[in-house]
Amino acid sequence: MSLIKDIDDREMPLLDHLIELRNRLLYSVVAIFIGFVVCYFFADKIYAFLTRPLAEVCLQNTIGDDRPACTRMIYTALHEAFFTYVKVAFFAGAFLTFPFVAAQIWLFVAPGLYRHEKQALLPFLIATPILFFTGGAVVYYIVFPLAWKFFLSFQTPGGEGSLPIMLEARVAEYLDLVMKLIFAFGLCFQLPLALTLLGRVGLVTADGLARSRRYAIVAAFVVGAVLTPPDVISQISLALPIIALYEVSILMVRFAEKRRREREAAEAEGDAAGASGP
Repeated sequence: MSLIKDIDDREMPLLDHLIELRNRLLYSVVAIFIGFVVCYFFADKIYAFLTRPLAEVCLQNTIGDDRPACTRMIYTALHEAFFTYVKVAFFAGAFLTFPFVAAQIWLFVAPGLYRHEKQALLPFLIATPILFFTGGAVVYYIVFPLAWKFFLSFQTPGGEGSLPIMLEARVAEYLDLVMKLIFAFGLCFQLPLALTLLGRVGLVTADGLARSRRYAIVAAFVVGAVLTPPDVISQISLALPIIALYEVSILMVRFAEKRRREREAAEAEGDAAGASGP
């Protein structure tokens, strides 16, 4: 908890707050830019990593006379490949520097919090990037192989009087889909943290969340339908983790309520002891 102790608790004038905000934003922008520059030199390797699930599915599935289901990716505009690499570098740079940016947000907000509030929020700050990376790993290692296999199943070799249907994936469209899914899963994995914070301040209760379970299940499938491609596998792959995270959230909110009651009881005992003292 040395980070908490090192943060100055004194009141600051408005101008000092604005200067502090400017500095934190500047540090964050510089960190993201440095991450972008570094990642640009490895953009081809990062893109190869992002396309690996599709490449593996293509090699495992054949069409017609044992041909791979897909053999290449294309770009249809002269600048498309370049800007795709730029987006890959920015995406990877923002992904890697996210913990630093979150730390800057914490350092800006923390001086306005009480010590017990800092102690309560710091674990959430640490858990946020961990859960975001976990969501990205789930979609990369579990959802991508299932979804790409489903999409490739619509290819046909053609025959007499018909033309084959073959995948010619564009690099920009593939990257946009991958980034959308990774961010969608990363954000959805923040659900336990968000609900637990709301439970700490009394805006939601564990019993209320439990009573709303049926609505949460419907909402999970709606979110899965909106944020994922229009196939059942991807939608269920996002909806099921959201439902599981919702159940985890109920347990975490119940634990937070218990801790809050214990703290309030201890404060009440302290006030009562102080009032009865000499």
